[in-house]
Amino acid sequence: MTRSQRRDLLVIVASAGGVSVLQQLLAELPRNLPASVLVLLHLSEGSGGALPRVLGRSSALPVEFARDGDRLEHGRILVAPPGNHLLVDGSAVRLSRGPRQNGHRPAADPLLGSAALAAGPGAVAVVLTGTLDDGARGSAAIARQGGLVLVQDPDEAPYPGMPNATIAAVPEARIAPLRDLTALLAEEMGRPVEESGPVPDPETERTVQLLLNPVTELDPYAKNGRFLGVSCPTCGGPVYAESEDREPPRYECIVGHAWTAQSLLQEQGNDLEFALELAVRQLEERMRLTRRLADRAAGRGHELSAASFGNASDEALRAVRVLRGLMRAMPDLWEPGKEGSETRSVSRP
Repeated sequence: MTRSQRRDLLVIVASAGGVSVLQQLLAELPRNLPASVLVLLHLSEGSGGALPRVLGRSSALPVEFARDGDRLEHGRILVAPPGNHLLVDGSAVRLSRGPRQNGHRPAADPLLGSAALAAGPGAVAVVLTGTLDDGARGSAAIARQGGLVLVQDPDEAPYPGMPNATIAAVPEARIAPLRDLTALLAEEMGRPVEESGPVPDPETERTVQLLLNPVTELDPYAKNGRFLGVSCPTCGGPVYAESEDREPPRYECIVGHAWTAQSLLQEQGNDLEFALELAVRQLEERMRLTRRLADRAAGRGHELSAASFGNASDEALRAVRVLRGLMRAMPDLWEPGKEGSETRSVSRP
């Protein structure tokens, strides 16, 4: 037996290039929208509190940062605050300072996953411009529960990584340019839908519960997960494969930092770039010091010492040139999802 509900929870996520795109989308939402609206933009913790004010200038709906325990209300926009995951818990929202997901806090995947669990087919996800693939797994969770997934046309998005990743994870997602997304929302928000009960989704449930109710269990995947053989870029702990049978795959360290494959590769690339920069700096310092010592030894007539220091300086210079060549290749080697790569080009129906 089925029961009827309405699509009345709208979750909008974006990353790079997202401010102007969000302004355009929110400007078209009617004042009497029959839905609660949650907005998440990847923000650094030091980004301040201007985002609701900036978005509110173009919106007919009130816009404010979410506070822990705020109730979901139709016609109200709550924005994920910097440094906090935003989660749906029943008919309210919760904030969590739990581990970063895909390198972000707030992150899109846990918000969308919690919305899927709380609202089922009543949830609507909108994935806008952004790099990499945060939001793809969360959108897939919404689709599994019968919710609707809308994606900005990647050909229009300033950064098509997030839209492309969502399309790959949710083939049935509806793809539209920004001007048409608001028309689709006008059709869908408040529309009655039927549900036959929640679909079991233990992975999403576990992720949401760990952020809502942190536990002290050590090494949560020692029994249920497979050690990946790599360390967490954030804390250095071992990383386990939670699940590789869904798109995109998800990995988690014992602290709870979670990664998709793209975000894990991206963060590894950031760490490698930092290590290369550090090595170049130390080698250049060695080159300058040994050259100075070679000149000093030569000035005193110590030919053997001068030659030895000169050779050391030349070796350091050669190493610097090799490392600078590697650094120039970094975008192609360690930044998945850049323009021209396969991850940027997803065929669409």
